Amino acid sequence: MDQSIQVESTVNRKRVSRPRKRKLEVFDWGVLAFLLIVLLITFIPLWYVVIISFTPLQLTKAGGYNLFLPPTQWSFEAYRQMLSQDAFAHAFFNSVVLTVSGVTVNLILTTLTAYALTFKGLPGRNIFLTLIIFTFLFNVGLIPTYMVVKNLNLLDNYLAIILPGGINVYYLLVMKVFFQNIPASLRESALIDGANELQILWNIILPLSKPILLAIGLFYGVFYWNDFFNPILYLNSGDLTPLPVLLYNILNAGNMNDYVQDNALYTAPVQALKMAAVILAMLPMLFVYPWIQRYFTKGVLIGSVKE
Repeated sequence: MDQSIQVESTVNRKRVSRPRKRKLEVFDWGVLAFLLIVLLITFIPLWYVVIISFTPLQLTKAGGYNLFLPPTQWSFEAYRQMLSQDAFAHAFFNSVVLTVSGVTVNLILTTLTAYALTFKGLPGRNIFLTLIIFTFLFNVGLIPTYMVVKNLNLLDNYLAIILPGGINVYYLLVMKVFFQNIPASLRESALIDGANELQILWNIILPLSKPILLAIGLFYGVFYWNDFFNPILYLNSGDLTPLPVLLYNILNAGNMNDYVQDNALYTAPVQALKMAAVILAMLPMLFVYPWIQRYFTKGVLIGSVKE
């Protein structure tokens, strides 16, 4: 009798512990339908760009492409000719230099400042935090920033783009919270062993902070890679033109005479060349994101939750 009761209680516990599948309600279906519409709205323009960039010249002239179907013939001529142009290669190089140098400077400044603000005994810590948050709430504006950059003789220099936004306040606060979540016992043990603060930061804190560094580095990198307004404002020299500015000029050009060498010989249609430039400008960020995706969510979530 006792054994049968125990068996029955065990079966009941298994039934209780088994999660029930929740049925989709009307609201859930509405959310799914809305997200599907958003997906189509964002996917169709990208699909159009891909289709046009791979469509051969003869099909383009004959109108032989369909927005909803892949091309019957594929051509890489637009990509080949766009990559062979000096203007595109030079602008691509400028964007790489600007992005790498900007992310490096921003991460160094943000990391050092965030680590210093984690010390509750830092003299004037509350004053520094108040001033930092004040700059986050109240922007000085475009004209004062331009005047400061001009008076510092930074025009036609990448520092004109990097230094004014050297520290993003939101990213700084997120990184500060992340550092505070690291056990203080690690730092105390290192201090006992004779390490200084820079050694602790380099050998202990930074190796444990890879998720937040990669997540914030991605945010900074996307900003610099896609930044269009600041280069237009501060970079007047054509030798410093980054890829977004060149891409804007290409998309608004009536022909490719200024961007394609020996334009009488190119066989790809103008529209295909423009779309190929768009795809080539997107590829670096598309390749970088999957590499740090596993750190991305972890870094943002841990760094944004306060103890």
